[in-house]
Amino acid sequence: MENKEAGTPPPIPSREGRLQPTLLLATLSAAFGSAFQYGYNLAVVNTPHKVFKSFYNETYFERHATFMDGKLMLLLWSCTVSMFPLGGLLGSLVVGLLVDSCGRKGTLLINNIFAIVPAILMGVSKVAKAFELVIFSRVVLGVCAGISYSALPMYLGELAPKNLRGLLGTMTEVFVIVGVFLAQIFSLQGILGNPEGWPVLLALTGVPALLQLLTLPFFPESPRYSLIQKGDEAAARQALRRLRGHMDLEAEVEDMRVEAQAERAKGHLSVLRLCALRSLRWQLLSIIVLMAGQQLSGINA
Repeated sequence: MENKEAGTPPPIPSREGRLQPTLLLATLSAAFGSAFQYGYNLAVVNTPHKVFKSFYNETYFERHATFMDGKLMLLLWSCTVSMFPLGGLLGSLVVGLLVDSCGRKGTLLINNIFAIVPAILMGVSKVAKAFELVIFSRVVLGVCAGISYSALPMYLGELAPKNLRGLLGTMTEVFVIVGVFLAQIFSLQGILGNPEGWPVLLALTGVPALLQLLTLPFFPESPRYSLIQKGDEAAARQALRRLRGHMDLEAEVEDMRVEAQAERAKGHLSVLRLCALRSLRWQLLSIIVLMAGQQLSGINA
């Protein structure tokens, strides 16, 4: 006879997830409006730099009846380029507060403000004869990139079933590269990288943001955020039904409950405490080495 432990419920088998249309479309909407922005604005000023410098010089001449000297031009152009990563730093510092208070999807929607407003400012900078608008907009776009580059992987990872998290996790880098590629194409002199077309070239960054603002509200919030941080199990189940396309959700909901209990038991994990944990030391070191190697390779230069 087989021995059975009384009072111990059998484990609920996990059902393998599939790439349902809702999950696919949510991924495309989120990634195109977020990671694409990062790649596009990273590369858009590289090829037509002489056109931008000419605009700076002409604007300065109209104001002061003399052209810029080489040092001033170098300073202004360095600011134009370097303001983007500076804004990215600022965005990465506030993203934690945003994703906890506004949700993953809510953060991505709010972040569109930091793309649409600078797109408008850069689009009118030539008419306004103000190169300062371009420099200021690069800071704001950097904030947009810093927020989206952190919030997007979190959103996609929490939407995806376990067996598809790796696939959807790659979408961030895929859309960054697509953004870089299209920026290089559009900035060719024969397309938009010329004295007449550069305002449109810079303003195009608002198009993906506008599309995301119009489409992403129709897709669900992260089920994990709804259940663990908001305590709304009904919303989490509704989101899972749309994302998974079936009603067999008990195993996934139970996994999230166990994860929530484990997080509450461990308490808040600060950066210093994370570095002090021996059990995570090699994982943390591996991540740091991989990320540092990626950035120092010049992929984002």
